[in-house]
Amino acid sequence: MAEPRFLLVRLGSMGDVIHAIPAASALRDTFPGARIDWVVEPRWARLLEGNPDLNEVVSVDRKSAGGIMAAVRKLRAAKYSCAIDFQALYKSALLAFASGAPRRIGFQSSYAREGLASHFYTDRLNPRGAHKVEHNLTLAEAGGARKSTPRFPLAVCPADDERVARELPNHRLGEFFVLNPGGGWRSKCWPAERYGELHRNLAERYGWRGVVTFGPGEEGLAREVVETAGNPPPVAIPLGLGPLMALMRRAKFVVSADTGPLHLASALGAPVVGLFGPTDPSRNGPYSSDSSRDVVLRNPRDCETTYRRGKTYSPAMLSITVPQVANAIARRWGTAS
Repeated sequence: MAEPRFLLVRLGSMGDVIHAIPAASALRDTFPGARIDWVVEPRWARLLEGNPDLNEVVSVDRKSAGGIMAAVRKLRAAKYSCAIDFQALYKSALLAFASGAPRRIGFQSSYAREGLASHFYTDRLNPRGAHKVEHNLTLAEAGGARKSTPRFPLAVCPADDERVARELPNHRLGEFFVLNPGGGWRSKCWPAERYGELHRNLAERYGWRGVVTFGPGEEGLAREVVETAGNPPPVAIPLGLGPLMALMRRAKFVVSADTGPLHLASALGAPVVGLFGPTDPSRNGPYSSDSSRDVVLRNPRDCETTYRRGKTYSPAMLSITVPQVANAIARRWGTAS
C-alpha cells in the first residue's frame, strides 16, 4: 500500500501556525514514510523551515493571481491523498480543494470562523479538548495519526542566532527578559505604559533589564514602553522572524498578552508570563510540556470571554495591575536574580 501524501493548510498567523505544528508531528510519528507538505503565507514560512516532520514548505503569495496559480499548480502536481485545513476560512479551504486531494479534512461549520468554508471538505469534525493545539490534533487523528505528546520542533537558524549573539553585547545585555506590548487586537493587549512601569519595577528590584519586541506598525508602542520605563531603559530592537526566534530562545522570561510572540516563546522553551482578558487561556494560552515554567494572569469576571476584536484596551486587560504582574514574577523567578 502506498504511503499517504498529506497537505497541511494553515496560512497564518504566527500563533495559529505554531498551534498546528504538533499535528504535523503526530502525522510523522504515525506515518514515517509519508509525504507531509505545508502551505503557508511567505511571512510565516520561517516558522516551518527546518522542521524535520515536513518534506516541503510551500509559500503561497496571495497578493497576485500569478502567485496563487503557481502555488495551485505545484500542489496539484504533488497528488496529495489528503488535505487537512486547520484554518477553516474560505482562502484556506479553497486551497485544500484546489490541491485536488480526494480527501479533505476540516472543522464543522459551527466551529469554523467562516462556516460555509466547511462545504469544501469531505470530512467535517467538531474539535476535541480545550486548547487549540488539541483541536488541531483532532483533525490529524481523523487523518490517521495516533495520539502522541505534542511537540514544537522549531528550528533556529545558526545565522540568526549568531546575529543575536553579536547584538546583545552592543546593548550591554547579558541575562535579559522580553516585553512584547503589541498584538493583533488592542482589546487583548496591555497598555504600553504599564510595560514601562513593570520594567522600572524589575530593574529596581533585581537589576534586570529588558528587551522590547515589536512588529510592523508597533514602533510607537515600543517607544512608549522605553519612554515610560525610566533608567536604565529597556532596549527596543527591530527583528525579523528568524532573529526574533533566536532572541526568545535566550530570554530569561517573556511577558506578553495573547499574541504570536507569546506562543513563539513558549514553543521555543522560554518561560512566559501571559496576560489574558477577553480570550480564554484554557483555549489560547501558552502550551508546553512543562506548565510549571509558565504563568498566566487573568482576573475572572462575568462575560469576559468575548474574543471581540476591539480597538481600545478592554476592561479585563486594564484590571491586570503592574504589582500583580511583578508579584507573579517574584513568586516564580524572584530568587533567580
